[in-house]
Amino acid sequence: MYDNWHDLKTACYKCNKCELCSTRTNLVFGVGNPNAEVMFIGEGPGEQEDLKGEPFVGRGGQLLDKMLAVVDLDRNKNIYIANMVKCRPPKNRDPKPEEQDQCINWLRNQVKLIRPKIIVCLGRISAMRVIKPDIKITREHGIFFERKGTLLMATLHPAALLRNPNNKPAAMEDFFKLRDKINEICDHTYDKQGG
Repeated sequence: MYDNWHDLKTACYKCNKCELCSTRTNLVFGVGNPNAEVMFIGEGPGEQEDLKGEPFVGRGGQLLDKMLAVVDLDRNKNIYIANMVKCRPPKNRDPKPEEQDQCINWLRNQVKLIRPKIIVCLGRISAMRVIKPDIKITREHGIFFERKGTLLMATLHPAALLRNPNNKPAAMEDFFKLRDKINEICDHTYDKQGG
């Protein structure tokens, strides 16, 4: 485990633990406020993320940004976004368990440095790894689970919402629950003077 962002990032960018390193354009480390109380975790970079080197910048990411804005969250100000795996799986397939195993310590180290009060898993893959292996995301999204003093919640993946827009209201409801929980337990995610 690295005890500072510079050393962690430097080591992560040199990673070649699995075959995904050979097909990546860019490693996608994460983005946001390293002092965030709220952390979002996706499954892995897609094509646009691989090209830009930043998580959630394609169509799904644009939808995520809009949903975040509704509840006064912003990747450049008061949250942090990372992925289970830091390199794009070919053709945007799910990251294999062995790829997740090779990459998970980078994410664990990010969580250790941030020490978020709330972690939001974007989609089934990250929810199964972070919250519980048998999670049923269609039934259990928006529910808070507590582990070692951190609240964990799964929500539907933005890319899944693009494929099935009928689920957008349910996902938005998760974001409203998140906002309420932030107001309840977080100290500096929202500027208390301004709102």
